[in-house]
Amino acid sequence: MRDDERELCQLVDGSPWLTRALRVVRDSGLPDAWIGAGALRDLVWGQRYGAGFDPGAVRDVDVVFFDPSDLSREYDHRATARLVSAWAEPPWEARNQAAVHTWYAAKFGGDPIAPYRGVAEAVATWPEYATAVAVRLDATGRIEVCAPYGLGDLLGGVWRHNPARVPVALSRRRLARHRPAQRWPGVTVVDPG
Repeated sequence: MRDDERELCQLVDGSPWLTRALRVVRDSGLPDAWIGAGALRDLVWGQRYGAGFDPGAVRDVDVVFFDPSDLSREYDHRATARLVSAWAEPPWEARNQAAVHTWYAAKFGGDPIAPYRGVAEAVATWPEYATAVAVRLDATGRIEVCAPYGLGDLLGGVWRHNPARVPVALSRRRLARHRPAQRWPGVTVVDPG
């Protein structure tokens, strides 16, 4: 394990709330399931650049999984309900990354996208490099990290647009909505333009 992965794992392991969420996801039976994006960013940046991590301020817990056997939106709803039934507190949002190509263009506009071949390929398209990170627990309780672009921006407190799938206009709207410099003093915002 690299030093930066070890550092992230220590932060995750130090959060009873997030480690419980990871256990729920692992035990849910969802295939190739991970927690990523904003919940991880909130944890790391809350601890390093803010007033601490507040699970109550997490907007959603993005759970990504990969199952090409069922591409229906109902599967996402059933997966989310499965997580809620195990632990009702977090605002779970489960999405089958094998099905994203079936709804992405209708939701976000633009041309249809090709099907993802796995979770790592999906994570690589998330809006900022700092949020293009996911973690999960393996069967032995060890934390695994999926970070296609590395952990530099997440651990270093850098909000930077990931152009892989998100247009600059959407990035600007996300920046205005999340207000990272106000929420986490010390975070560096790189203009998406």
